[in-house]
Amino acid sequence: MRTSTEADATSMYPLPVQVDTYVIRRPKLTVYVPQIRGRDGDEQAVSRMNKAIHRQAVRLIRMTGYGEAPDTEVTGSYEIKLNERHYISLTLLVYGYTDHAAHGMTYQAGMTMDVRNGRELKLADLFKPGAPYVKVLSEQVAAQIKARGIPVLEPFTEIRPDQDFYMTDKALVLFFGLYELAPYAYGFQYFPISIYTLQDIKAENGMIDALWY
Repeated sequence: MRTSTEADATSMYPLPVQVDTYVIRRPKLTVYVPQIRGRDGDEQAVSRMNKAIHRQAVRLIRMTGYGEAPDTEVTGSYEIKLNERHYISLTLLVYGYTDHAAHGMTYQAGMTMDVRNGRELKLADLFKPGAPYVKVLSEQVAAQIKARGIPVLEPFTEIRPDQDFYMTDKALVLFFGLYELAPYAYGFQYFPISIYTLQDIKAENGMIDALWY
């Protein structure tokens, strides 16, 4: 897991928030989850973000079948992808394995939030209202699938309007879950898209603008 200290060393800008780790621990379950602490931020915004993170972690845990099959074991972790310019972006990963199953299953969720108000951003929020972002992003994903020779399970047509994503300092990274795009053995599929290719459709004064320079 990338810590806020490591992020400090790679960023020219003060971190908007500090990130601690807390553990959701139950029988046969250990999931590490980020706990946000405000630096100078609004406590209501911090509380809103932490509640959203916890809800997302619980959702992923439920997807493993934990609690339904007594022999299911679950572990989880997180990664901080971005923590600057008033935004934090992270991923939560939860792995579940049930005895005698062919293999375990990992579920992942991306979360990107404005630390000033605690609001979680959806993919559409990065772009102008009415912008054809699905078409633009799908074209870039299709080109990367072809260039990388990814063996897709079904012919790729387009991303979902609410496709999973996270942000880095200069890229939007779309990702697909296990079996969503490619066979299990190929793992999660990630598609980094430079923010500088999105100039015509990015939201004015939005997150991409904040990361532009």
